[in-house]
Amino acid sequence: MESITKNRQSPQTLKAMVARAYGPDQVPADGDGWVSELGHGWFNVAYRIRLRDGSNVVVKIAPPAGVEVMTYERGAMAVELAALRLIREQTTVPVPTVDFADSSHELCDADYFFMPYIDADNLGIVKENLTPTCLGTYQEALGAANRELNSIRGRAFGPLAGPGEPSWRVVFTGMFEDVLGDGERRQVDLGWDYDVVREVFADNAGSLEEVVEPRYVEWDLWDSNVMVRDGKIISIIDHERAFYGDPLIEAGFVPTQLAAFGDATAFMRGYGQGKLTETEQVRRRLYCMHLALIMVIETVYRGHTDSGQYDWAREQVAELMGRFGHRSR
Repeated sequence: MESITKNRQSPQTLKAMVARAYGPDQVPADGDGWVSELGHGWFNVAYRIRLRDGSNVVVKIAPPAGVEVMTYERGAMAVELAALRLIREQTTVPVPTVDFADSSHELCDADYFFMPYIDADNLGIVKENLTPTCLGTYQEALGAANRELNSIRGRAFGPLAGPGEPSWRVVFTGMFEDVLGDGERRQVDLGWDYDVVREVFADNAGSLEEVVEPRYVEWDLWDSNVMVRDGKIISIIDHERAFYGDPLIEAGFVPTQLAAFGDATAFMRGYGQGKLTETEQVRRRLYCMHLALIMVIETVYRGHTDSGQYDWAREQVAELMGRFGHRSR
């Protein structure tokens, strides 16, 4: 997928990265076929590289230093490395190991890290070819894995590395305002006045008071970040948007409020989540609004020329505004 945030590098630079990570003896020989870009994903660029000994690895590179990203995306690669450490230390959920990470910016203008190549299928890509039973099995397993991730407790709400806040309402209000501020800065048309959206949030923010215990949340755990093989989840990838918050903000719960995102039944069964209470549904709608706003606004930051996502995400904003009692602009 195309985005101006993808920090593509020359073969010479990639070889220098390999030498630093694995040693000069592992630098691929000259010729074709040793490197290929993994095109699935919107934010970072990732390359599959065949080392001199024949093993395959992936290098993931953060956006270029001069490209403006949304507020919540700043420092995303450091977040991912911290998340991977937490998950490996405190859960049994399968995630990639980190072979080498470099934040020196000596070889390129951004952070990068290497990990082994995961020999498995991307659930987001293959799910259209799966039987409903097989897909449901994977999504139920994903729900169980997500619950285990949410078992990690934090000391405060907010970024994994801190500083945090004791109030989830304060933290999420700040997250929501950051997104609106990003949109206003680039004059993105939401289809609604920004202050009207703020009023809707303020009118319903009391639902956030119910959340009192900070939990690790992936937030970006869609099917496209799940690698599967032979009926099992082999690995969960892309942890760069993790933070301590309310588990109900997880992606698997989005369909409970927005049918356009699919069916949450199998995920919720695996998670062990029953029917949402009225307050939980209000809270979940706020989280959906936050997500839909991001999906509208990020199209400008990433330089998308196809209006498909922009138009579709604006429809989701409009649907949510209607559910909050606003039917016109």
